Amino acid sequence: MVWRVMSTSFGPLLKTWRERRRLSQLDLGLAADVSARHVSFLEQGRAQPSRAMVLRLTRHLDVPLSERNAMLHAAGFTGHFKARPQSSVELAPINAAVARMLAAHSPYPAFALDRHWRVVQANPAASALFAALFVGPDEPLFTLFLDPLRTASFENADELRGQLALRLKTESAHLGGDAVLDAAAASLLEGLDDDDLSPPAAVITTRLRFGDHQLTLFGMVAQFGSTGDIALADLKIELMFPADDATRRWLEA
Repeated sequence: MVWRVMSTSFGPLLKTWRERRRLSQLDLGLAADVSARHVSFLEQGRAQPSRAMVLRLTRHLDVPLSERNAMLHAAGFTGHFKARPQSSVELAPINAAVARMLAAHSPYPAFALDRHWRVVQANPAASALFAALFVGPDEPLFTLFLDPLRTASFENADELRGQLALRLKTESAHLGGDAVLDAAAASLLEGLDDDDLSPPAAVITTRLRFGDHQLTLFGMVAQFGSTGDIALADLKIELMFPADDATRRWLEA
C-alpha cells in the first residue's frame, strides 16, 4: 500500500496514523478512553487536542517518538521526546549496560544496531565476523546481501535476503515509512521467489563458510521496552547463538 504524503496539521496526521494501525475511530476511542465522536472531531479539525490528549492518542497508536514530537508541533505544542547524544551523561549507564550485555555474550557474536542497521557497538566475536565479511564503518549491515562478492560467504544467501527484506518492511511500516529501509527491502527482494520468503524451518539460521569451517548461527533481538529517547527507541541488540555443536566448539575455541 502507498500512503499519501503526510500533512503538517494534527487532524490529518492523526487520521493517517490511525489508518496505518488499522483502527477505526471507535477502536482508538475505546483504547484511549475518549469518544469516537471526539476522535472524529480531532481528525476534521473541529476540535483541538490538549497536549495530554496528543500524548495519549499517539501512545495508543504506538507512534514512533520522533513522529509524536511532530504531532505535538502540529497541534501547537513543543516536542516532548529528546534525541540525546551518545556522549551524554544520561546515556552513560545505558551505554555501559549495553556494552556489558554484549561482552557477557562472548564468545558468541553480539552487536547493537541503529535504525538504519549501522553497528553502534559490537563484541570481539562480532567485530571479527564483520572484518571477515568486509563490513565498513557506518555501513548498514543489509548492504552485505546486495554485494555478490560478500554473499558468496553465505550458504543460504537467498533465504536470508528474503527474511531480511520482510523484516525491513515490517520495521518501516511501524515507523510510518522509512525511505532507506523501503529501498533496501525492494533491492533485496529482486529475483527472489516465494520459497525464499516462506522457509519451513522453525528458526532461520545463518550459514557461513570460511575455508573449511562452516558456522551455523541463529539470532535473537532485544530492544528497550520503554524509553523516552528517540535513538534508544530504535536501538536493536542482536545476539547470535551457535545452531550446532561444531559451531559452538569453533567459537569457544
